[in-house]
Amino acid sequence: MKKISAILFALMVTLGVSVNAQTFYDLKAKTIDGKDFNFSELKGKKVLIVNTASKCGYTPQYEDLEKLYKEYKDKNFVIIGFPANNFGHQEPGSNSDIKEFCQKNYGVSFQMMEKIDVKGDDMNAVYKWLTEKSLNGKMDSSVKWNFQKYMIDENGNLVDVVYSNEKPTSDKIVNWINGK
Repeated sequence: MKKISAILFALMVTLGVSVNAQTFYDLKAKTIDGKDFNFSELKGKKVLIVNTASKCGYTPQYEDLEKLYKEYKDKNFVIIGFPANNFGHQEPGSNSDIKEFCQKNYGVSFQMMEKIDVKGDDMNAVYKWLTEKSLNGKMDSSVKWNFQKYMIDENGNLVDVVYSNEKPTSDKIVNWINGK
């Protein structure tokens, strides 16, 4: 029996299967208000995860994100924004500064999380899951800039990544939400 277990373990490692696999729904984070948020609350919903910044050329995408959220929130769709200061120091503010900025300038009503790192040694666990195939089972990627979008289906599977230059209201994202 030990021999079979060892062979199975070796096979799993060879095939890139994580022995301690974590699902999307096992993830946790803190909201911008410092409250615990369990991703298990997102079961059955399509989720768009976006790393955001207040002083970026793509910052006006907050407007399209809010529009998208308002249009589809009643159809089991959510957006989660993760402010990050990893690119050009374009998110220097505190969580309260970011929250105020988002509400005042864009009327953001979708879930914003606390400021995190989306790359590097201090990368948040959510972004490790999003960017590592060994964790998400779909693909490796790297966060290239602010307002990169990750699409998660209603079963907690990573579907695709959409880069910053593509608007949140693009056909690719809208068709995905609508199941096309």
